[in-house]
Amino acid sequence: MMRHFLIVLGLLGFMSLSHAQKIGYVDTEYILKNIPTFEAAQKQLDEYSANWQKEIEVVYAEVQRMYKEYKAEQVLLTEELKIKRQAEIAAKEKEAKDLQKKYFGQEGELFVKRQELIKPIQDDVYNAVKEVSVEANIEIMFDASGGTVNLLYANPKLDRSDDVLIKLGYKK
Repeated sequence: MMRHFLIVLGLLGFMSLSHAQKIGYVDTEYILKNIPTFEAAQKQLDEYSANWQKEIEVVYAEVQRMYKEYKAEQVLLTEELKIKRQAEIAAKEKEAKDLQKKYFGQEGELFVKRQELIKPIQDDVYNAVKEVSVEANIEIMFDASGGTVNLLYANPKLDRSDDVLIKLGYKK
């Protein structure tokens, strides 16, 4: 609660210093929840994710089965067979980890599907926020969803990055 108060207090202070610039906010979480195509895309992503997770769990179950069999037969196996079985278990475990990386890694299939299904909707929302901001002469638009505040749009005229570089002695 204190954090929200400080954010609001900071925004009010910023507004008073901004020479009557118009500031607004949106709740992108609320917006996305009210876009049927987003809900459908999210549901599709959840289905992909659940199916891929089941596939991975099947491989891990096989690893567990192989390990239990190995433990039960370990005393009867020759050293050569023990090494062979351990290698087979390790290979199966690597297969499961590779599958996990393939589906859920940084550039995995879930990431690709999210880019394919969700990003166009997010881009449309961002473009609509920008258009609303320009039409309503709003200089700065924040996203206040999920208890955090993020800058979504700022009028490029307000960017003072080059001024700071010059002040530091660097030319643009």
